[in-house]
Amino acid sequence: MKPNTKIITDLREKGRSQDGKPMSFDKRLFMQFFAFGKCRDNSAIVDELEQENIEGVIYEDINDPQGIGLLTFSEDPDFFVTKLRKTLNKKTFSSLSIKQEYTMLGRTYSLGHEQNIEDWLIKRPRRIVLNHDHSWAVWYPLRRSGEFSALSRGEQTQILKEHGAIGHSFGEAGFAKDIRLACYGLNKKDNDFVIGLIGKELFPLSILVESMRKTKQTSTYIQNMGPFFIGKAFWQSSL
Repeated sequence: MKPNTKIITDLREKGRSQDGKPMSFDKRLFMQFFAFGKCRDNSAIVDELEQENIEGVIYEDINDPQGIGLLTFSEDPDFFVTKLRKTLNKKTFSSLSIKQEYTMLGRTYSLGHEQNIEDWLIKRPRRIVLNHDHSWAVWYPLRRSGEFSALSRGEQTQILKEHGAIGHSFGEAGFAKDIRLACYGLNKKDNDFVIGLIGKELFPLSILVESMRKTKQTSTYIQNMGPFFIGKAFWQSSL
């Protein structure tokens, strides 16, 4: 059976209004994560980002006393190869050692049922990572196995519901918020997604990852996961 190319080439993000009517939105937020070592002066990094008026977050790496993580984001991917690139090539950043294994780039996406699709794609991710009360973060990439893609849509939905229910329960309890980014074709290791888990404390984020390991999706259909960057926000730009 030939694929419906009209559907495939409709690149708009889809959602539904409260009364069930289809909605579409042709914007999404790109988010990029870098990790650096040999950072002995966090204040100089902050000054550079504020001077260039760059939105983002600086995390202190819990596993490296001289390590930091930098999260930036924009609706326009040109930002990363123009303004951000210029900033990262200045002396303040170029004196650091980049940890390329942690570099991640992804885009927000919809599942088709979101009611406030603009908030989901653009506003919610910014609101989560720039919340000063939620400074702990775990960022990591993952790739599903080919077997998952071969499942029927109904089978995939059931598997994802189990996974999503756990994340939702942690969110409702105030323990963690998640950022889910698609990175198909945007990652040198061919990962599918970038995940950010954000919370007030680190312990619940670890428990969330542990709980997810027991789901059918993770235990059966995840091919690769990680490496994991764990850090606490040292600086967040204004929301």
